[in-house]
This record gives sequence, C-alpha cells and structure tokens, in this order.
Amino acid sequence: MSPHDDIESFYADAERWPEELRALRTILISRPVSEEWKWRQPVYVAHGANLFTVWAFEDACTLGFFKGALLDDPEGLLEKPGDNSRSSRVMRFRSTAEIDQCKGTIEAFLDEAIARQKAGEEVDMEAEDILEPPPELVDKLRTDDKFRAAFEALTPGRQRGWTLHFSGAKQAETRSRRIDKATPKILAGKGMHDR
Repeated sequence: MSPHDDIESFYADAERWPEELRALRTILISRPVSEEWKWRQPVYVAHGANLFTVWAFEDACTLGFFKGALLDDPEGLLEKPGDNSRSSRVMRFRSTAEIDQCKGTIEAFLDEAIARQKAGEEVDMEAEDILEPPPELVDKLRTDDKFRAAFEALTPGRQRGWTLHFSGAKQAETRSRRIDKATPKILAGKGMHDR
C-alpha cells in the first residue's frame, strides 16, 4: 500500500469521529502543506517540518500542533495533550458543528504555525524545568560506562522520555527493574516508544 493509499484509508475507514476527521482534513489541505504518512497516521508538513496531525480518540477528534507552544492563544483554546508535553498543543472536537464554528480560528492557528516554521522559530526547550533523574538512573550512569555513553548519545527528547518513565515508578525496586528492562533499547539508541 502506498502512503497515499494509507492516508485515504485512514480517513475512509475511520471508526471513530469519521466526519470530524474529514472536516479537519478539508481545512488542513486548504493550507500550503504536504500530506504525508508517518507513524501510521497523516501528518501535515511545511518548510521541512512536521506541523500538524489528527487523531480519533474515544472522547474526541483531535487536531495536533507539533509546535503549538509557539502559537498566540489568548482565548486558551489550545491544550497540552499531557502533563509532560512541552511543545505540542491540541484542539479537541466532538462534532462537525464545533469544527465549523472554529474554522476561522483553526485556519489562523494553521497559518501562524506555517509562518513561524518558515521564519525558523523553535520552541525553547531549555526554558522547561530540567528533570531530576532518579537515584537508580544516576547510579547506572555512574557505574556503567557503556550505558552512560548510549544514554548521552540519545536525543534530548528520548533522554527525557526515559527519565520520565523511570521516575514514574514510586518504588526504587520498580525504577531499577524499568532501567534494566530498558537497557537493551537504550544501548541500541532507541527511545521508549521506538520499536
């Protein structure tokens, strides 16, 4: 199946929020973006960067802005998709009527994101709080040179993902087990969600 076929199937065969997904697609492809297939979903790209995507969750159809933190949002319409999100923002919809009502705002957000990407603007990740690694990770980094070299070679986002995963366990024993289980992936240069 070609990427184009994958995209068409995604929209044609959507079980959740099919009309809402198609309404968002109509708005997205009206902008100067290319529609690509990445991570088993459509992604909208401009000026060399992934800018937008769509998801169909149980509770809502979602339009995602990869660099949404850059956007002017005086009405607070954009939400962080999760507690640990730094750059991404989303808009959630539960009907095509909601999408129609917000169409001008959606288009303004899309146009602003495209313009900011064209200007080369980036989200300042340094402004975020630095994560404190759990003691078990500190020990592993201190005592295992191979592990330390592999961990330090990971992208900042992958390092952050692993640190959040390890820190999420309340007990030291669980944190240690998570680190041990993750070691082969880290040594292979992979992030938590990489296969």
